[in-house]
Amino acid sequence: MKDTTLSRKEKIMKVALSLFATKGYVDTSTKEISVEAGVSEALIFKHFGNKDSLLAHIIKAGYRRVLSHHRGMMTYRNPKEFLQNMIFLPSKLVAEEPLFWKLQERLSHNTFSKQQHEQFMKPVQPVLVKAFTELGYRDPELETQLLLLLIDMLWKREASGDINNGVVLSQLLEKKYELL
Repeated sequence: MKDTTLSRKEKIMKVALSLFATKGYVDTSTKEISVEAGVSEALIFKHFGNKDSLLAHIIKAGYRRVLSHHRGMMTYRNPKEFLQNMIFLPSKLVAEEPLFWKLQERLSHNTFSKQQHEQFMKPVQPVLVKAFTELGYRDPELETQLLLLLIDMLWKREASGDINNGVVLSQLLEKKYELL
C-alpha cells in the first residue's frame, strides 16, 4: 500500500500552489509558504533555489499530471471523438485541478507559464486541422483557430470563476460542430 503522506517538498509545492492561486504569486512570500507548510524557509531554498524556481516546478508538475491523466483523450481515433474530447477538456481539467488552472489563469502574462501552456497545446493544433479536414469543413485552419480560442477562453473563465456553466457551453459547441 502506498504511503499517502506528502514529503516536505510535495507539501511546500502544494501550499505554494494554493497560495499562489488564491493570493497571487507576487503577493505570496516564501516566509508565508514556509509557515503554512510547517517547514523552514531555508528548506524551500534548499529544494527549489528561489521562488521563481518553485513556481516553475509547480507549473511543470501540473502539466505532467494533465498529460499523464489525459493521454487517452488526446489520442486521435476519429475526428468527431477528438473534437468532443477537446471541447470538453477545459471543463474537465478545471474541475479536476481548480487551483492549478486558477494559477495558470492568473499567470497568463508570465512568460514561462505561457511557454508551458503553448507547449502543452502545440500538438493539438495540427490534429484539429486534420479532424476538421476529414469532416469536410471548408476552412479547417480557421475552424481550428476559432475552436482553440474558444477552448482557451473557456478554461480561463472557468478557472477564474467568471463562468460556472462551462459544460453547458461545451455542449453548445458540440451541437455547433454536429458531434452528437
